[in-house]
Amino acid sequence: MTTISDIRAREVLDSRGNPTVEVNVALSDGAWGRALVPSGASTGANEAVELRDGDPSRYMGRGVLKAVANVHDKIAPALRGLPVPMDGEGQRKIDETLLALDGTPNKASLGANAVLGVSLGVARAASESAGRPLYMQFNDGEPVTLPAPMFNIINGGMHAENSTDFQEFMVVPLGFDTFKRAMQAGVEVYHALMQGLRNRALGTNVGDEGGFAPPLATNRQAVELLIEAIERAGYRPGEHCFLAMDVAASELSRRPGRYTLPARETSLSAENLVDIYDAWISDYPIISIEDGLAEDDWNAWDMMTRRLGSRAQLVGDDIYTTNPKLISEGIRRGSSNAVLVKLNQIGTVSETLDAIRMTRDAGWGTVISHRSGETEDSSIADLAVGVGAGQIKAGAPVRGERTAKYNRLLLIEETLGSKARYAGAEAYDKFMGGARAPSV
Repeated sequence: MTTISDIRAREVLDSRGNPTVEVNVALSDGAWGRALVPSGASTGANEAVELRDGDPSRYMGRGVLKAVANVHDKIAPALRGLPVPMDGEGQRKIDETLLALDGTPNKASLGANAVLGVSLGVARAASESAGRPLYMQFNDGEPVTLPAPMFNIINGGMHAENSTDFQEFMVVPLGFDTFKRAMQAGVEVYHALMQGLRNRALGTNVGDEGGFAPPLATNRQAVELLIEAIERAGYRPGEHCFLAMDVAASELSRRPGRYTLPARETSLSAENLVDIYDAWISDYPIISIEDGLAEDDWNAWDMMTRRLGSRAQLVGDDIYTTNPKLISEGIRRGSSNAVLVKLNQIGTVSETLDAIRMTRDAGWGTVISHRSGETEDSSIADLAVGVGAGQIKAGAPVRGERTAKYNRLLLIEETLGSKARYAGAEAYDKFMGGARAPSV
C-alpha cells in the first residue's frame, strides 16, 4: 500500500510578486506531487482565509512563513503514513483530516493557502503514483471535455489602474471544432486588439491578468474595441467569437443597493445597472456576465436572473466563493445560473468537487477560474477537463502563469487524440436558444 512519506512547503512568489505557498508531497513508492497556491486581488468576503504573516519587515507584511510552518509542524505529522487517495473517497479522507486539524469554518487556523497546497499536492502525487493524468484524478465518470476559454484581454477594476470601472472584458471563441483552433482565434484577436490600441495611441500596458489596460472614456468603449478586434482578426462577432464580462460589482458598491462608476462619476441602483446589461446584451454578442451585482445584494441577483437569465450566463463568484452552502442557497433562490469555481476560495480539492457537482446537478454553468495572483501551476486546466466543466478562465493568452494553463490544455487535447471533444458553443446552449455557432 502506497502511503504519504513526507510533506515539505516553502515560500515562493506569485505573478504579482507576492509570497505564496508551494507544497511537495512525497510518497512511499517514490512518486511525488507539487502544488502552488494562487492569490486573488478582488476577493469575496466569505472566501477561506489566506494566512499572511503580518510582519512589516518582510514583504510588507505579506509573507507566508506561518502557513509554511503549519504545513511542517501540524499537517505533515498528521498525514505521514496515511494511504494515498486513488479515488474521490480517498481524497475526501485526506481533506477531512485537514479540516479537522484546522477546526474553523474558514480555515483561519492553518490557512487556506497551507491546506490547499497539501490537498492539491496529494492529488498530484496520487495521479503520478497511479500513472494517470491529473484530470482523471478529478473525474467522477463524466465525459472529459476541453473547455471553452474566456480570454480576459481588457483589464480594469482591481486588475489595472486608470482603466475601466468593470474589471474584465473577455473574448470567448465558441465557433470552432477544437480547443487548438479556438486558442488560435483568441490569440489572433488579442494581437488585433493590440494593433487597434496602438492605432488610437491608447497604449498597450497590461494588467494583472495579461489583458490590456487602456485609459478608456467609458465601459462601452471596451466592448466596442473587442468587436473591432474580432473583425480585424478575420472573425465574425456572435458567430465565431462572443463576449463576456466580469463586472466585479462588489468593488463598485459603496452602500447596499447602490453602485458607483468612478469613471462616469455616476451612482446607480441595482435596477439601473441591470438596465445597462440588458441593453448591452441586445446590442452586442455578450454571452456571460460575472458578478454583475454585489456579493450581499441577493434580492437584486434574483431580479437580474429573472430579467436576463434566459439570454446570458450570469456567473456568481463573490456571492458564492465556491462554497457549497452558499451555492445551495443560490440554487434555492434562483439567484444566478452559473458558478465561478476557484480552488483557493474554499481550500480543498474535495470541497471544490462538491461545489462543482452541486452546480452541475442544478443544470447551471460551471466556470473553472484562475486568480489574478497566479503561478505556473496548471492544475485548473486538468480540473476543467476532468469534471467536464466546459468553461475556463485563465486570463489573456500571454504571460507564463496564464499560458501554462492554455499550453496544458493543448497537450491534453493532443494526447486524447480522436477522443478529444471541445465544448465550444455547447457550453452555452441554454443561453443561445439552442442555436449552434458554425464551426470552422
